[in-house]
Amino acid sequence: MELEKIIGQLFLIGFKGQSIDSQNPIVDDIRNRNLGGVILFDKLLARKKNRNNIISPGQLKKLTTSLQSYSSTPLLIAVDQEGGLVKRLKAETGFPETASAKELGTHDDRIFTALHAACTANILHATGINYNLAPVTDLDIFPDNPVIGKINRSISADPDLVIRHAAIWIAEHSKQHIISCLKHFPGHGSSRTDSHLGFTDISNTWQETELIPFQKLISQKTNNKVASVMMGHLFHGGLDPQYPTSLSQKVVKNLLRKQLDFKGVVITDDLQMKAITDKYGLEESVCLALAAGVDMIIVGNNLEYDPGFLERIIPIIMQAVKEKKISEHHILTAWERVCHMKEQLRLDN
Repeated sequence: MELEKIIGQLFLIGFKGQSIDSQNPIVDDIRNRNLGGVILFDKLLARKKNRNNIISPGQLKKLTTSLQSYSSTPLLIAVDQEGGLVKRLKAETGFPETASAKELGTHDDRIFTALHAACTANILHATGINYNLAPVTDLDIFPDNPVIGKINRSISADPDLVIRHAAIWIAEHSKQHIISCLKHFPGHGSSRTDSHLGFTDISNTWQETELIPFQKLISQKTNNKVASVMMGHLFHGGLDPQYPTSLSQKVVKNLLRKQLDFKGVVITDDLQMKAITDKYGLEESVCLALAAGVDMIIVGNNLEYDPGFLERIIPIIMQAVKEKKISEHHILTAWERVCHMKEQLRLDN
């Protein structure tokens, strides 16, 4: 396969609208740039619209079926469906309510967690979504954390509790051939600020125990292996004095790959978040992430709407490869990891 088409597989891109046709820019990306996946949102924040890709269960199924029909390989169709406050499929658009991560930890009941995780996975399977960017495995170290603890996104401050219930979540999703994703590495639970809104420094708050859920879940010898890990946009001067964790070779290659022996897909959080865009341009951050060893890039097109992004970024990455700023070997290895992860989806065809 041409390198340009391989690069296309390394992106999850958001788009506008509740339906698509052959003239939609996302279809152009799927057909002509071999886009690896899309990410769905219920709102379009960039245009201050309260409705976007998700209107109702029936509409959503039609949309995901259309998306897959334009792709020559299984398309990753991703969503943030954590339960509680963080969900794109909501009761007001016809979807069942499910418990927050905090509720799962508070109940500490395996059956309760399995029921809610299975319900979530069934909803996604029925509507054609195959990649859930969950569970959150951040420890609830700072309860007033504006983006984790305060909105009940963490299961618990106890690593064993997080591991137990995250493992159940992954297993229930795996039964429905839904890929899960641990987030936000190396741990967002101790942060005092929200990386959506700006620079987030965890240098003095992060604790090494925050690695334990990631480490234990990655090392579990079960059929429900961790397929992907999301990098948080977090700065830790002790881990890397120059780059935030999502753009850091020291964190991706040394800590996650070597120390924790993670062999699956490493994916960024949305690179349009202010923690990145306030300091780096989007194109530069993509190149830095790939150079750091990240396999997949999320560009949500939700905080900012840029439908021509993939067409613009592929030649920039090609030039960076030519100049040896990005390893071609890494691009090929990342593609292999993405293809391996997508094999899970073929089981359900």
